[in-house]
Amino acid sequence: MLNIPTSTIIGRIVILLIAFTVHEFAHAWTANAFGDSTPRLNGRLTLNPAVHLDLIGSLMLLLVGFGWAKPTPINPYVLRKRSPAALMLVSVAGPASNLVLALLAALPLRFGLVPFVANWPGFLPTPQAFFFDFIGINILLMLFNLIPLAPLDGEKVLEYFLPPTGVRLLNQIRPYGPIILLGIVFLLPLVGVDIFGIILNPMLNAIFRILVGVPT
Repeated sequence: MLNIPTSTIIGRIVILLIAFTVHEFAHAWTANAFGDSTPRLNGRLTLNPAVHLDLIGSLMLLLVGFGWAKPTPINPYVLRKRSPAALMLVSVAGPASNLVLALLAALPLRFGLVPFVANWPGFLPTPQAFFFDFIGINILLMLFNLIPLAPLDGEKVLEYFLPPTGVRLLNQIRPYGPIILLGIVFLLPLVGVDIFGIILNPMLNAIFRILVGVPT
């Protein structure tokens, strides 16, 4: 069993409720703005966490620091009729919302507004620990969702910028996207190959330092 401090679990529950909810709401709001009523009709145009959270994805965030929510249903046909860029903008809205959350949480740290508290209850995360975890998890969610593999948001973002030949290739890869993703996340680390760690961690650290104002 993973030995995770109670304070970390409590902090991640709060982060989960905020980060996943805002991410999926951003998808729903942007789709609705482009005339796609699918998210609204499915009850997803809301900041109520209960309608967005996925049980397994939530547990993954609590245990290993990243996870997922229920995908927001959209109608690509309606979006493409409104604008060629609509589907891409709906897709990028979720990761962008996590970046905004990370930026907002970084401001108190950057300007020294988070005080050091010596006598802090052990079952709660310290303010510094919570803000650090909040920023890190939101940056990770942004980067993870921008990976150009189905069913992640990055696949639709990449599709918009590809030429027709690239789109055809992406369409051929799309059915295997979830399998490739599972292999990269769970199987390759078992043999000592952590692709996401090699690629995402340096990007996460760099963005974190920029937002918080830590010298490189």
